[in-house]
Amino acid sequence: MTNVMRISVRNLVEYVYRSGSIESGFRTASVMTEGTRIHQLIQKDYREQDEKEVFVETEIPYEDFVVRVDGRCDGLLKDGDSITIDEIKSTVNSLEEIQEDTHPVHWAQAIFYGYIYALDHDLSEVTIQLTYVQAKTEEQKQFRRVMTFKELESFVYEVIKEYAAFLKVKIKHKIKRNKTSKTLEFPFDTYRVGQRKLAGAVYKTIADKKTLFARASTGIGKTISTIFPSVKAIGEGKLEKMFYLTAKTITRTAAEEAFRLLINQGLDIQVLTITAKDKICFQEETICTSVNCPFADGFYDRINGAVIDILENEKMMNRGVIELYARKHRVCPFEFSIELAYAVDVVICDYNYIFDPRVSLKRLLEDQKKKTAILVDEAHNLVDRAREMYSAEIYKSNFLQLKREFKKGPLANGAKAINDHLLQVKNSEEYLRTDVDEELVELLELFITDAEVELVRNDHELLLDTYFAAQTFVKIAKLYNDQFVTYVEVHNSEVKMKLFCLDPSEQILKMGKGFKARIFFSATLTPADYYKDLLGGQADDYVISIPSPFARENAEVIIQPLSTRYRDRENTLEPMVHFFKEVLDKKDGNFLIFFPSYQYMRSAYELFTEVYSDVKTIIQDVGMSEGEREEFLVEFASERADRLVGFAVLGGIFSEGVDLKGDRLQGVIVVGVGMPQIGLERNIMKDYFQSVGKNGFDYAYVYPGMNKVLQAGGRLIRSDSDTGVIALVDDRFLQRKYQALLPYEWQHYTIVDP
Repeated sequence: MTNVMRISVRNLVEYVYRSGSIESGFRTASVMTEGTRIHQLIQKDYREQDEKEVFVETEIPYEDFVVRVDGRCDGLLKDGDSITIDEIKSTVNSLEEIQEDTHPVHWAQAIFYGYIYALDHDLSEVTIQLTYVQAKTEEQKQFRRVMTFKELESFVYEVIKEYAAFLKVKIKHKIKRNKTSKTLEFPFDTYRVGQRKLAGAVYKTIADKKTLFARASTGIGKTISTIFPSVKAIGEGKLEKMFYLTAKTITRTAAEEAFRLLINQGLDIQVLTITAKDKICFQEETICTSVNCPFADGFYDRINGAVIDILENEKMMNRGVIELYARKHRVCPFEFSIELAYAVDVVICDYNYIFDPRVSLKRLLEDQKKKTAILVDEAHNLVDRAREMYSAEIYKSNFLQLKREFKKGPLANGAKAINDHLLQVKNSEEYLRTDVDEELVELLELFITDAEVELVRNDHELLLDTYFAAQTFVKIAKLYNDQFVTYVEVHNSEVKMKLFCLDPSEQILKMGKGFKARIFFSATLTPADYYKDLLGGQADDYVISIPSPFARENAEVIIQPLSTRYRDRENTLEPMVHFFKEVLDKKDGNFLIFFPSYQYMRSAYELFTEVYSDVKTIIQDVGMSEGEREEFLVEFASERADRLVGFAVLGGIFSEGVDLKGDRLQGVIVVGVGMPQIGLERNIMKDYFQSVGKNGFDYAYVYPGMNKVLQAGGRLIRSDSDTGVIALVDDRFLQRKYQALLPYEWQHYTIVDP
């Protein structure tokens, strides 16, 4: 069977012709900002017989495979029998810097379009034209080449020949991958109760091209139960690629372990883990320019060789492996990872690489998406994360400072205009609105263009930061709908304006559109309607709920109805701390106690260590490094001679994704119902959801809070043999609303006297 590999013309020629160094990322952003406007500027001068945005596609056979290429030609200019292919490019640089041979990749892109059009229309020659436009002045510069069909064809096949080295590696691997995934067996002797049901639901979701919302209790083995059927779907030809999306490093590690287990079973698959740029950067400061970083200098001259090398020799490409090959080929490890993300079978990464419009992997073609599944682990976390992704804010003080530093010129004038506008907003006292400040957006767009001109000339940290904030604000403004509000906060002379996404459902749905299947799963998608609603669920989506496979008697559940409301904390702190000791006396072993805030946690910790100084304790600190987190968890050793009591915060790094199996943890105490702190944004959310027919208080406060409680309690029972105590401290746990949110496994609770 002939292997058909699909790629866009742009991605193909960029792969072959890219060269040089990584420079500051704003240049990429400038292309995205200016591209549409500049194209429309040129295209409006086309004549009636000319065409714009012409889709072209063809198949190019080469050796034992076929490359299917497609793209959109900016302009097709017709003058009798003569055809000119027009490729439009914008730049913030002076046009004097651009000569005919400055950008070979631009010629290559236009020549491909010319070849495809000439092939389809049996033309003997076409004219290839590059039109460069200076983004600010709108000045134009053009270059033309007349090429015969033979010249076009020869050029195209030389490009394909260069690309073939990469394709041969991909095709060889694909044959092995499909064969081994088809014959792969489940890596355990038996399925746990509920595990086969979850795996079957995931496979059916992929086969049916649907979306699944799966609540699967802790202990099911969600990671392997979602990964294994996805791999089998690859073997059956139903899938080509998957993204395993997580919010935390610890869940990424669990996914890596699952794939490593399958590889040890004989699976041939290429798995990449993307590590955040600031963590994997080799330099002390993350400044991506050829001057500041040897791994950025000449990056594109070496990257193709690095990609082929690692693909030929590795299956698991985690941080350590990426760093090894990045040093070997002297390439930036983060950008190396991004390049690999388009080539491997599996990408384990943060949510933002799919859902964040600012950083998503944009080179994924629609055709590739149709063969790709996204698996969203701990999906409850995506709601608040998505709100952050689709929100944007700017501060008046940054523009005032830029005006002062640059003093005069277009940039200073632009910064002053924005500063003055925000001052008017402050004086108007119109601090909450349901539309975009269009005048401000126009001012920001002008500022962005001026900032790009300046940033080409020199590095300026405040300007770069403000530039990116302006870019984000403009981008989010284009997504703005009735699920957003605009609010202003004033503190003395500072003015902050924020585009605040209240309900991210429409944006999540839009960013996930085009993928073959979307699987959202978590132990705490409760209540189901709330999460389905906010994660972009549709009426025909699949929903499944799988109870715990473990006997609920494994956990003794206690409710202590003391008030933990802010106004009562001082009065109930002492009896609460004594209750902790009573629970500890019931059960030997290590405990974790979770609190709704750091301040509350410290108050309880100080009193507890004062009264029960003989008990060994450890406390979570703000902003712990990965190493400090590991040290915290290592303390919970099963062979400890003395018990350990850990104090931690709800919703923090230790309240979910942490797996302390066996004797490492014997009890969990949860203080409070996890309710987010009452504040401006939560109250705006409450009012919004109330206005659209939901229970606003529940959507803004109750459901997010109780999710934290369920996650924290879920740290206890992780296997068949685990037993222990779960204690819930708050009188609200006895209210009907909160009772309805408790899982079946906790509903055999006993109540102690307050």
